[in-house]
Amino acid sequence: MPNRSQYALMSTKDRNMVLFICFSSAVAFFDFLIYLYISDIVASALFPVNSNPNIARLQGLGLFAVGYLARPFGGVLLGRYGDIKGRKFILLVSMLVSAISLLVMACLPTYAQWGLISPALFILLRLIQGMAFGLYVPLAWVFVAEHMPRQYLSVACSYVTASFFVGVLFSNAFFMWLSNVMTTEQLVDYGWRLPFFVAAILSFLPLLAWRLVRETPFFTAMLASKPPNYVAKPLTLLSKHCKHSVFIGMILTLIISSITTVVVILLPDLIKLRFNLDADLFGFSHSLGIVFMIFGCVFYGMLSNYQNFGKILAAGSALLIAMIFAFFYHLDAGGDYILIMYALLGFCSGIIGMMPAILVQLFPTNVRLTGMALCYNVTYGIIGILIPFGLGYATTLVSFSPALYVAFIGFIGIIMGLYFYNLPEFKKIEHVI
Repeated sequence: MPNRSQYALMSTKDRNMVLFICFSSAVAFFDFLIYLYISDIVASALFPVNSNPNIARLQGLGLFAVGYLARPFGGVLLGRYGDIKGRKFILLVSMLVSAISLLVMACLPTYAQWGLISPALFILLRLIQGMAFGLYVPLAWVFVAEHMPRQYLSVACSYVTASFFVGVLFSNAFFMWLSNVMTTEQLVDYGWRLPFFVAAILSFLPLLAWRLVRETPFFTAMLASKPPNYVAKPLTLLSKHCKHSVFIGMILTLIISSITTVVVILLPDLIKLRFNLDADLFGFSHSLGIVFMIFGCVFYGMLSNYQNFGKILAAGSALLIAMIFAFFYHLDAGGDYILIMYALLGFCSGIIGMMPAILVQLFPTNVRLTGMALCYNVTYGIIGILIPFGLGYATTLVSFSPALYVAFIGFIGIIMGLYFYNLPEFKKIEHVI
């Protein structure tokens, strides 16, 4: 690390920086997932009434997918400015854009008041929010990684990844509370605005500590060492020098996005298509699985700090394959131990917590944010749009389809683990091209 030993201990400022990013990350995930929980309610308030419930549901899912479509554009275009203007500046932009768009969403007039202008504005705001979110996720990893001594790189990035799932847990709890205290009529009338107001307030809170946020030492050192005639062209440099890194980064993101999308978001709905379980018990099991996934992220992040990354990735992927099949065979047998099995599946899925540290090291400092944003958002956009529809249809035909898909991703993880196991030492994280 510039002007600092890679074996330095984590300071109080470092810990505060990790806490700041982790809190902001949990809020960012809550912000982005709001529409997923109340898509039907928002559609009833802001869109023309549709008598066909299936079409209305597809409409809601399509509008959630709009956020995924916007992520690559926001990640790449704004990420480029993060490699040129600085991480701190673009972090402020992403947080402000997300908070303001949520606040405007909460104040939108209904379809009965403004007609088609209301859904048009809502779609536009979803696009803007998706662009900001597409930048924020890779930026959070980069910001933490470039502040930490290298010996804490993996565990610090795993804390940030775990905080995303804290946001998911908070979403589950919040919308469970909201559905218990309000009737459907109240939610359609005015209650749908409350989550957007809460999200906007939470998004503005981290900005109160903005004066304590510093530019990353890596970016500062890069600016100090660049020649006077240097012209920053992150996209050009990526296409010339980092094709291999982009490919590896997209494979790692495929693993992260697939496990997150299937295990965290889709699995409850997919299981309900083919298995009959107590709704309350299953809902609690899902939340318990996310809790153990948070622990798993931190566990694998700490483990990869001291062990060869490739060896841990291969072993963890093999364990995930065994666990997902055990989970579905247990469901097929009646699901009597769903709490234990969901907790174990969540912990094994925490293997994704170790991957952001490798993504950060794949790219040189002057193209790091652009490269990570490109890999993460393009791959996540494809997975986020195709997998819900494709896997949902496949599950209606074969009940074990989610297990087969996760096992396929696990095999990719084993292959990547063997690749990294035999790979020489990474370039230094402060490397510049």
